[in-house]
Amino acid sequence: MKILIAGSNEIWALEKIYRTHLEEVGAEVRLLPAQSIFYAYYNRSLLHKVLFRLGLSGVFEKIERQAKEMITEWRPDIVWVFKGMELRPALLKWIREQGIRLVNYNPDNPFIFSGRGSGNDNVTRAIGLYDLHLTYDHAIQRRIVEEYQIPTSILPFGFELSNRLYEDCIRQEEEVRVCFLGNPDENRAAFLQQLAGDVAVDVYGDGWDKYIKHDNITLHPPVYGDDFWRILYKYRVQLNLMRQHNPDSHNMRSFEIPGVGAIGLFPRTSDHALYFEEGKQVFLYGDMAECKEQALRLLAMSGEQAGKIREAAREKSLSAGYTYKDRASLVLQEMKKLIV
Repeated sequence: MKILIAGSNEIWALEKIYRTHLEEVGAEVRLLPAQSIFYAYYNRSLLHKVLFRLGLSGVFEKIERQAKEMITEWRPDIVWVFKGMELRPALLKWIREQGIRLVNYNPDNPFIFSGRGSGNDNVTRAIGLYDLHLTYDHAIQRRIVEEYQIPTSILPFGFELSNRLYEDCIRQEEEVRVCFLGNPDENRAAFLQQLAGDVAVDVYGDGWDKYIKHDNITLHPPVYGDDFWRILYKYRVQLNLMRQHNPDSHNMRSFEIPGVGAIGLFPRTSDHALYFEEGKQVFLYGDMAECKEQALRLLAMSGEQAGKIREAAREKSLSAGYTYKDRASLVLQEMKKLIV
């Protein structure tokens, strides 16, 4: 099977992880870096930003020319679009006219945009053009099926961690504190400041100083690459906070935290209860009072007790197939159903 992925070519991109694992299970994969082309243009200068917002940039036309050239030359079986902010519906219609199947995967909510990078008009106007939608969220799945009658499958987030890096992580000395690793917003800041009334929290991310100033919260710069995984594992408790577009679902940290063998303190959502056993592999909270109670209890545990929870979280993540290599096999199975 030949799959053309339309998305990002950046080092952190989920698209690149999927490309690697799809190739491992036998697919031929190429990447159209539509998002990277767009941001290379948009971030080049203030003039480019103004031209784009006025509809005078021509960047979408550039992406469309490159897409048509790749598709005409290579003739993929499937074009797999990640989110789709940079692809106008006219291009997707042209791809369909070539007899090529279209698959969409949106790591955000296609109906609720929580920021400029979470979606745009290209995303919403194109929903009905796909042959298959892959989504992490059961509520989104139900809505697409009900409103568009399009096949939709659940593709949860996962984690990507080498054995070498995992062994490096577990050699660290544990920091018996609560940690939150992520980007800021007003709701997250308010939650953390309320929690910090009783529990000290270390926060890692960019721009938190604009949102938080609290004696019991220590701010740190963002961490990437191997350091990201080391910080996740190092702390006794890793807090997870949901955004407004997925209040009853899960996010990337939902699998990254237990995947590295860290102890997760997560909101009590349907997905968290579905994918993990509460009180054994992860810990859940329904409100601030329960979050504080759980955090303090986890901090008071012995190192031996905490070690057993870490082992259970890691074992569940591996045995249940929560790695991106496992997710790629699911993707290929779904795509094969489209090619008859």
